[in-house]
Amino acid sequence: MGMAAFAFIACSNESEPMARVEVRLTDAPGDYQAVYVDIQGVEINAQDDSGWISLDVNEGIYNLLDLTNGLDTLLGTAEIPAGKVNQIRLILGPNNSIKVENETTLLTTASAQQSGLKLNVNTTLEPGVTYTILLDFDVARSIVHTGASDKYILKPVIRAIAEAKSGAIQGQVIPVMSTPAVYAISELDTVGTTFADTVTGSFIIKGLPAGSYSVSFAPKTGFQTVTKNSVDVSIGSVTDLGVVVISE
Repeated sequence: MGMAAFAFIACSNESEPMARVEVRLTDAPGDYQAVYVDIQGVEINAQDDSGWISLDVNEGIYNLLDLTNGLDTLLGTAEIPAGKVNQIRLILGPNNSIKVENETTLLTTASAQQSGLKLNVNTTLEPGVTYTILLDFDVARSIVHTGASDKYILKPVIRAIAEAKSGAIQGQVIPVMSTPAVYAISELDTVGTTFADTVTGSFIIKGLPAGSYSVSFAPKTGFQTVTKNSVDVSIGSVTDLGVVVISE
């Protein structure tokens, strides 16, 4: 049995169930040569207004017109508590500009926008599942040109779209003292692995693509290996194996 190609390794003894979130940026075309936005932070409001969680963000200036026709770019990632997500906040810096007729002009922004643009998400994250939140920036509707003063004002129109990208497998082993390593195997490749919790015996293998898996339990010396075959995983859901008995 192959135990190679470890794509995701995680421990199951986290204090609370977690989900992984990736935030990506895309844009609809606009009639400009370039629109540059200065992105300095992304935050997510999780668990019914319990607080804002900052993502590990690739700070910098992004040309939105490089992200049209189905293209996007990764802004940041985070592991956050599973459950309800209400809003996401995009924090802009001051270096926003637009290029029209080969001339680059500063985009005026309100100070409130730099403290954070709040976007509604209203989705529920399952533990162990990876999600993408796509920020769809409508540049054509986000730029206001004041004819009298010939200024360009940035009033972002953005839609936040949440989509699950993976599934997970969870369960509990008894006796707890068997402390097995748990492998999710697709054909000959080990796609995910974890260890059963040493106190509760619970386990969860995260970030699994949809498909059928064999789940192998490799306990410590004195216990027998157990394999569960034909374990189906769907995107956005957690397959529960229930209680798995490890024999001596």
